[in-house]
Amino acid sequence: MFVIEAGSAVPPYEQLRLQVAAAIRDRSLAVGTRLPTIRSLAGDLGLAVNTVARAYRELEDAGLIETRGRAGSYVTAAGQAALERVRRAAEDYAAVVAASGIEAEEGLRIAEAALTRKH
Repeated sequence: MFVIEAGSAVPPYEQLRLQVAAAIRDRSLAVGTRLPTIRSLAGDLGLAVNTVARAYRELEDAGLIETRGRAGSYVTAAGQAALERVRRAAEDYAAVVAASGIEAEEGLRIAEAALTRKH
């Protein structure tokens, strides 16, 4: 289900994180879906266990998944709620950009800069 491009400039953990988040967003991974174990996914993708663990940890920090100890990691309903909050915030931001007379491309550059800034 997930594919890691070895030659990509994007680190493997980030590729995995982005793919899992996208699958949750488009509902390919429904709420309650159990994710593969870290070890099995690492083996399947040819990654280090710590690489997959980092992706899962960041997904958990974002509220998209929850880890239930030895029972595994699952897609959370909170993840859907978080995505809805972000969608609403994006709509609000788009309205502010439009009302300010800023071109959409400039608004996108501002948002991208904010998203890539380390917090």
